[in-house]
Amino acid sequence: MKRFAALFVVAVAFAAASGEEKGSTKVSGPLDFKVKGIDGKDVDLSAYKGKVVLFVNVASKCGYTSQYKGLEAIYQKYSKDGLVIVGVPANEFGAQEPGTDDEIKNFCETNYKVTFPMLSKIAVKGDAIAPLYKFLTSKDTNPKFAGDIGWNFEKFLINRKGEVVARYKSGVKPESDEMTKAITTELEAK
Repeated sequence: MKRFAALFVVAVAFAAASGEEKGSTKVSGPLDFKVKGIDGKDVDLSAYKGKVVLFVNVASKCGYTSQYKGLEAIYQKYSKDGLVIVGVPANEFGAQEPGTDDEIKNFCETNYKVTFPMLSKIAVKGDAIAPLYKFLTSKDTNPKFAGDIGWNFEKFLINRKGEVVARYKSGVKPESDEMTKAITTELEAK
């Protein structure tokens, strides 16, 4: 019986790593997930298919928190062309995102005038990792850009086809030439 239980656990883990979710169809990309928005409403990321999406794990009390300003600036500049930035609050790094969703939303709107979509706080690494970030960081589902999130404000760029095309470490500013060139290249690809 123990052997059967162990095999069952391995099968469930494999299904999760390969992107299959309980009660749903196979997940083939990061825009196939349903998540909670910061306002508590369900967000179907498939609504962003055909757009260029930048997922960023964010925190309010981090040395990189000022990147909210750059994120909002590029969102304002390129959202009309099809860019969507998705802020993903997470508290795994130095407990730098301790607030509730309401506190985080208020902080972002008050201090950085954030208008881009924000998700409810989730885990982006560890045992409680959210399925979206498991997909983004797993070698099985994202071999080119896999690996644990190292700190707050890491960024994943998704093209119009829903494929991960780049990953940026925390120190890469959203408004940097490197990122804006990658974003504009993807926006120009129809």
